[in-house]
Amino acid sequence: MNLEELLADGSWRLETPEAAEFRLAPDTAGRRGALVERILGAPEPDPELWESALIEAFLSHPAAAGLRMLRLEMTDFHHSARRAASILGSRPLPALTDLWFGHRFTYLYENANTSTGRTFDPLDHYDEGFAGHAEWQNLTALRNLTVEGALLFHSVSAPAVTNLRSHGVFGSDGSVFPSPQPSLTHLELEIATDVFGTPCPVEQLEQLTVESFPALRSLDLGRAEFDASNHEVLATLAELPILAQLQSLRVAGLDPDDDEWTPIAPRFGHLTLTSAD
Repeated sequence: MNLEELLADGSWRLETPEAAEFRLAPDTAGRRGALVERILGAPEPDPELWESALIEAFLSHPAAAGLRMLRLEMTDFHHSARRAASILGSRPLPALTDLWFGHRFTYLYENANTSTGRTFDPLDHYDEGFAGHAEWQNLTALRNLTVEGALLFHSVSAPAVTNLRSHGVFGSDGSVFPSPQPSLTHLELEIATDVFGTPCPVEQLEQLTVESFPALRSLDLGRAEFDASNHEVLATLAELPILAQLQSLRVAGLDPDDDEWTPIAPRFGHLTLTSAD
């Protein structure tokens, strides 16, 4: 596939030879089927599969080999997320250091709109997941990973990643934190009340174990909304063994004059504690 022809669709944008972004371009939707037919060598009657074809075509092109930054913002993620995760695991991208993977949303678990205008409920895919198992061991330069969306992964194997930002629900089982990441040093969670008015259960913090995150030193919960008070979040963190290895912690709120804070304050004395408010 000719790179200029692929870029002319407008869905792929090559900002520099080292930085590419993908998001379906609405203005070229009418002729996208013809482009996909040229890519595949045969018609694809389901327009919701065209996104996957465009993603695979670009990531298979020699121009992708030098990418350092990649953003995959999917619309038909019910098909594309699994295919994109598989492609990233099988294509040589030796320079890739930064990856944004997922889909945009306003409220967690809200109905998603496909490229054809159809809607579907992400919760119909609970425990099934959209991307499945991401085997990204070959992305040896990947250090910074942002995952945005709901119920995307069963697991992620990306041993080189040191910085992870998760917006939404990372795991296909409803978990907000990823599967074990041995090299992860910085973890940021952003999650708000979902479309049903339900905040994140504070018990999710118990997934932060030393065994799963042995290198974790920085935890940012400044934009994480839990079904508990700010003090209850801090009290939960105070009981976690992983707290001892942290060097910095950011939380949504902290009142140093609160009488309830005084008894647990010494447990945070070894780290830099900041409050988002």
